[in-house]
Amino acid sequence: MTNTFKNIKAWQRAHEFVVKIYKTTRFFPEFEKYGLAAQFQRAAVSIPANIAEGFRKLSKADKLRFMNIAQGSLEECRYYIILSKDLEYINQNTYDTLNEHLEDTSRLLNSYCRGIINNAYKNLIIDE
Repeated sequence: MTNTFKNIKAWQRAHEFVVKIYKTTRFFPEFEKYGLAAQFQRAAVSIPANIAEGFRKLSKADKLRFMNIAQGSLEECRYYIILSKDLEYINQNTYDTLNEHLEDTSRLLNSYCRGIINNAYKNLIIDE
């Protein structure tokens, strides 16, 4: 068994969120290609990327720093979901779906952070 960041439940859910964001933002207006769509994608990618980067850090402080960056990017995405709905780039159903997925990702990431703090984070990694 090899533990990698891909076995972290929070990373898996965050990666699924990124795929949803890319699929959603491709329908944004063309003029948003380098605006909101790019910002939204960048923030979404930052969530699993920072989880992955923090995975191999040796100290709790280093691990938690990267998880905190991921949490910040997650909150940035929370705003972009609201903005996308208010600009009518997404409908209510898409808004609800993205919010639900983001909440689930947030819950898993917060659990992973608590696990790191309590030295129990290995319980939040799926063995393959």
